[in-house]
Amino acid sequence: MRLHLIALMLTCHLGLIAIAHGQTLRRVQIAENGQDFVLAGTDQDFFVWGVNYDHDGDSRLIEDYWDAEWSTVEEDFAEIKSLGANVVRVHLQLGKFMSTADQPNEANLLKLVQLVKLAERSGLYLNLTGLGCYHKADIPAWYDELPLEQRWQVQANFWKAIAHACRDQLAVFCYDLMNEPVVSGGGPSDEWLVGDSLGGKYFVQRIARAGDLKGRSNQEIAAAWGQKLTEAIRSEDSQTLITVGVIPWAHVWPNAKPLFYSEPVSKHLDFASVHFYPVAGEVDKAITALKVYDIGKPLVIEEFFPLKCSLEEAKDFIDKARPVSDGLTSFYWGKTIEENQSSGEISGAIVAKWLKIYRELASGQTP
Repeated sequence: MRLHLIALMLTCHLGLIAIAHGQTLRRVQIAENGQDFVLAGTDQDFFVWGVNYDHDGDSRLIEDYWDAEWSTVEEDFAEIKSLGANVVRVHLQLGKFMSTADQPNEANLLKLVQLVKLAERSGLYLNLTGLGCYHKADIPAWYDELPLEQRWQVQANFWKAIAHACRDQLAVFCYDLMNEPVVSGGGPSDEWLVGDSLGGKYFVQRIARAGDLKGRSNQEIAAAWGQKLTEAIRSEDSQTLITVGVIPWAHVWPNAKPLFYSEPVSKHLDFASVHFYPVAGEVDKAITALKVYDIGKPLVIEEFFPLKCSLEEAKDFIDKARPVSDGLTSFYWGKTIEENQSSGEISGAIVAKWLKIYRELASGQTP
């Protein structure tokens, strides 16, 4: 049974106080009850209050500017911290970290370690989400030409390299295998990327194509994929938590059953991560869908933004989600509240209002 909201708020706040006073970050791990996060070596619960740092205000991915504009990353992390966040979700592109099928890009691995050290100094944890193919121009041609088994091997090589670089870093909260994977559905069966781009980015990709199934069920494919990648990580890092952020199809089709959080697949994962954008007038429907992913492991709402609902409904969703969730991750796109307010754009005004609410909710963790 999950602890009461107030207890979660208090213990998270105490953990942040310890960080602010210069104490070393403690590794986040699964509690003995299997349903909550705790800070290693303590009885303090850890509640994720994070942001996705998936692109900046000009829609650039972090690897596009972290070499030439490192000061921008430092400033953004300081701003994220000031908003009350404790986790930053960073999206890593496969094409930026794999020079060839079996040779990682050492320069970007070193830059990643630099990012981890920045997070530690900032009192922030990182959710490292991998295998991104968000920009088609960044996807190596040789990668998309590979058959399934060889493609999966490249993905395993990616995670082995990331885990090797980050294996002793306490600031790494988790490895997220892939953003919103699907097996074979949705669009032309010969394309690895699914659907149309969103803001020039492809956030959904297949782990297999129709011709790769060969009589195997979606569940069997997902389980084999998850096992291969988690084994690659565990060969280098035995402690950092592993998850995969998914589209909650139960929010679209109420009778849909989880694929990646079915027992054969989720046994390879330490906690559940789902992405929610509640629709106006349907907050309770979203909460019902959220509960489908309460499978006896910690449950994190890994993406959340009032994209389709009012700010009041967003707050209502967060309040109702707290009893069954262990954290929430919204977004920060490289602009402060003040910069969004002065942009003169409607979208900027909305983001500014939301960031204020996000900050207020974080400050509510003060006992």
